[in-house]
Amino acid sequence: MTARKSGSRLETEIERCRSEGQWDKIAELVRQMSAKLISNDDLGELLLGEAKLQQYLKENPIKQGASPRGPRPRLQEVRKHLTAALDRGNLKPEYMQEASLIMAKLCYVEVDYREALNQYSRVNLDEMQLVGAPVYRLSMIAEAYATKGLCLEKVPMASPSLSNRNADRDQEIITCYEKSGDIALLYLQEVEKALSVGIQNRSPKPGPVTQDQELGYFLETGLQRAHVIHFKNGNLTRGVSRFREILRAVETRTTQNLRMTIARQLAEILLRGMCEQSYWNPLEDPPHHSPLDDLLRHPLHTKDYALSRRPRIYSGENLFCPQENTEEALLLLLISESMANRDAVLSRIPEHNNDRIISLQSASLVYDLLTIALGRRGQYEMLSECLERAMKFAFEEFHLWFQLALSLMAAGKSARAVKVLKECMRLKPDNPTIPLLAVKLCIGNLHWLEEGERFAKIVIDMGEKAAEFRAKGYLAIGLVYSLKATDASLRGMQEEYQKKALSAFQRAQSLSPTDHLAVFYLALQLAVSRQIPEALGYVRQALQLQGDDVHSLHLLALLLSAQKHYHDALNIIEMALSEYPENFILLFTKVKLETLCRGPEEALLSCKRMLQIWKSCYNLTNPSDSGRGSSLLDRAVADRRQLNAMTLPDFSDPETGSIHATSIAASRVEQALSEVASSLQSSAPKQGPLHPWMTLAQIWLHAAEVYIGMGKAAEATACTQEAANLFPMSHNVLFMKGQVAELRGNVDEAKRWYEEALSISPTHVKTMQRLNMLKASYVYVTFFFQTNSIGVILKIVLASPTQGNDAAATECFLTALELEASCPILPFTIIPRTL
Repeated sequence: MTARKSGSRLETEIERCRSEGQWDKIAELVRQMSAKLISNDDLGELLLGEAKLQQYLKENPIKQGASPRGPRPRLQEVRKHLTAALDRGNLKPEYMQEASLIMAKLCYVEVDYREALNQYSRVNLDEMQLVGAPVYRLSMIAEAYATKGLCLEKVPMASPSLSNRNADRDQEIITCYEKSGDIALLYLQEVEKALSVGIQNRSPKPGPVTQDQELGYFLETGLQRAHVIHFKNGNLTRGVSRFREILRAVETRTTQNLRMTIARQLAEILLRGMCEQSYWNPLEDPPHHSPLDDLLRHPLHTKDYALSRRPRIYSGENLFCPQENTEEALLLLLISESMANRDAVLSRIPEHNNDRIISLQSASLVYDLLTIALGRRGQYEMLSECLERAMKFAFEEFHLWFQLALSLMAAGKSARAVKVLKECMRLKPDNPTIPLLAVKLCIGNLHWLEEGERFAKIVIDMGEKAAEFRAKGYLAIGLVYSLKATDASLRGMQEEYQKKALSAFQRAQSLSPTDHLAVFYLALQLAVSRQIPEALGYVRQALQLQGDDVHSLHLLALLLSAQKHYHDALNIIEMALSEYPENFILLFTKVKLETLCRGPEEALLSCKRMLQIWKSCYNLTNPSDSGRGSSLLDRAVADRRQLNAMTLPDFSDPETGSIHATSIAASRVEQALSEVASSLQSSAPKQGPLHPWMTLAQIWLHAAEVYIGMGKAAEATACTQEAANLFPMSHNVLFMKGQVAELRGNVDEAKRWYEEALSISPTHVKTMQRLNMLKASYVYVTFFFQTNSIGVILKIVLASPTQGNDAAATECFLTALELEASCPILPFTIIPRTL
């Protein structure tokens, strides 16, 4: 009785060690078993042969993609043990099967693939029971299926010319790997379950901590090889289904790294190899015929086997199920990112260097795919947040820093992007593209001209290191000087910056004669300096280099209008619109030219088309639209009177198009005030980015301007109110309210609106001009001399004599005459100056 209980304990301990892979304990347990005469020596031979083979493979692992090494002295010992157990034939049937499986595995390690297949032919793997089988036997069966698949791939067919046999052979190989993978998942789940139960039942006493189970070469092959063959054969449908089957299985600690790899690979396939039309969600059956599959290369393989036990899968009533490929890819990548961050190796000590490199490479792959997935949806805000989490990996890693900078640029976080680009410059000081990107941001909405000049000089100072980018460096610094000239309040300073800008553009053109941008910006700077004939020559040269450049065509039209060739200018605009029908700046210029050339009716039709284009470009709901605006538009369209609009650079004056520091500050103030006013009025929040709503507000303001010109005060009031619902504290809205009040004859009310507009934007030229006219004052005349607006200066001429200042009036009149000869239909500065 005592021997039987002792034997039962020993058998249980042996089974546990085999399940958990503790092969170093097997020899001692076999010695104890033999001493107690619990069983014959054949079982001991089997256990010793298995333990020595597993220890050999642990010390000399087979690498993925490499072949086994062949016979070794230690493997001869394994063969002796197994041969002794098999030849005597005293083992129970289940142990005989185990001995044959281990012998087949040994034959594979010794590169004797045919003998391994012979061993498997003696054991019917499909009849080996999974229900009620010990945990270690599940591992043996899974490894056996994987090894059989490997051997079938290695051994050539006797008649390779028979296509049907080839197809059957491929199907058999795939089935072996898929069965191996399913049983391997079941085995790992059972091992983890047994370990958790053992830990709960074990008394709390100090002892060794159980280490995580290792997959090993054969189990890993079973989990990873089937989908590789599917994709190699052009059967993407079955390959994707196999990925999903593995990912839906209940996770174990051992499969975490594998799941992250498979999730990343599936996401890559969904992004690169599958379109929305060929997608099916994970809970649906895959299509029988899919454009993803290449049936000409190999016939379609379907899953045609059943197992008595299958791995547990996640199930429930409220599980999220993606409905399209990008959604599933994003879900997979976010899961992979979470796992990559959790398992990150951050230690910098030499011993962890290889692990840290592998961890970094794995995370970088995930973030690169996230960039593709989120970039397709325009979700740059979310992408920048993901990449910020990657900064824990990013010490001295240029790629992640640069990805973060680009995502911040795309998300509109320009100030932070510049700071990140500075770190990128530290990591790669000889890369000229980084400071050029920084210049692009600085001369844009940030308007950090001093910073932009410094970055541009860095590129120029690189010399021969940035030979092909030096022209871009001079182009960048020329744009900086051009914008500084626009900002300058003193005439002398303005002329100095204009000369520097012209010199830089000429240098850029000499370094890169085929770059149309260098020639174009040289033409634009000459136009701003009112050197019209020279500018015409250069803009034609730019069009010879790039005939469809929208800004060159626009500049040519403005130059022709400056020479009073309005019909020719209109023809150029219409030609440009045939290539760029959704360009609001071109459309607004067309409206101005049509007013002069064809009359207001044609201009109003163009305004109607502009509104339709805005609606098609921005599929948004106007939060301030209570029905009144829609009916107003309907009435305007029916009456052939419609709105005009222009998409301008952010923080730009709708009349001059210029961007300067004061207008930026004013715009930020009015945006903050408008948000407060909107919240007090409990209006619905505006959807999406701010720029479309700014464009819509401009549409309403231009509509009001049209109605004011037509003398229709009621319609102008309604349009102005619609703009006020969007941005109630905009200085442009307040200015337009003053215009409407003037039209109604309410001079005091108009003055009040103009003064409120100036309190927000003290340098708004049109507001100062109207207030000056109403007050018959000479207060703002000094500032007006800094503008190139002929209309403004002529109206100052009318106001100044009323103050008895004839000398100033004469000076204004002469300046107006000088500018009138070269004044375009719209200011040249309406064309954006960006790198």
